[in-house]
Amino acid sequence: MTKVVFITGASSGIGKAIGDYLSEKGYSVYGTSRNPSKYLNSSFPLIAMEVTDKESIERAVSEVLQKEKTLDIVINNAGVGITGPIEETPHDEIDYAFSVNYKGPLHVINACLPQMRKQHSGKIINITSIAGYMGLPYRGIYSATKAALEVTIEAMRMEVLQFGIEMVNVAPGDFATNIAAGRYHTPVRDDSPYRDQYGKTLELMNKDVDSGEDPVQMAKVIYAIITSSKPRVHYKVGSFLQKFSIALKRVLPDRMYERMLMNHYKLK
Repeated sequence: MTKVVFITGASSGIGKAIGDYLSEKGYSVYGTSRNPSKYLNSSFPLIAMEVTDKESIERAVSEVLQKEKTLDIVINNAGVGITGPIEETPHDEIDYAFSVNYKGPLHVINACLPQMRKQHSGKIINITSIAGYMGLPYRGIYSATKAALEVTIEAMRMEVLQFGIEMVNVAPGDFATNIAAGRYHTPVRDDSPYRDQYGKTLELMNKDVDSGEDPVQMAKVIYAIITSSKPRVHYKVGSFLQKFSIALKRVLPDRMYERMLMNHYKLK
């Protein structure tokens, strides 16, 4: 029986790469986008959905269930980037980032759980970020949204295992996608005390994304998780140094690790 996959934020980047890859593998894939009409050449159907709108989420999930009668795999991929000195980042932008990156996936999960409980089966894969394992300068709010999702899913997966449902977190590093273009950047103000440091860090962050890994690498990891009978709780996908930075945080003294990050971002 063909398995049904539901992917949020699937019109571009990692979500699109996953959808294309799983479609080629014979899965029945449905993706979501805020504006599906802009992506008429998608290799899989795109459903209009706004991840900050619970009713929109419920309509999208209902549309898939009406067509397929089942829902086997949910991939929470939709997200937004946000950068800036925390002191200068507008609170409405902070709220929006948490609504998309944290509350959005939880609303999607809640909309899908009744069907998965009924089936007594299902896998929910949450795309977090290696940034969620550490507080990164001028990306602290983004790190916070992903860290919150990581920890919440750790708890929630223990609650839903009794229903035959598995939850997994996949933390990517930098991938070559258009996330930098859609990211909210707190303006680099001429009168800001953070101007020089933030401006240099912003350039470095954008450069890291432009030279990032191929999103197909993420698609292959997702496929391996889907086909695994016992997937791990956490996966990290990215360059060796990005994954190694998580291990270093566990063993290095706090100040030494902080200095390492500041040296990377060329901060004094």
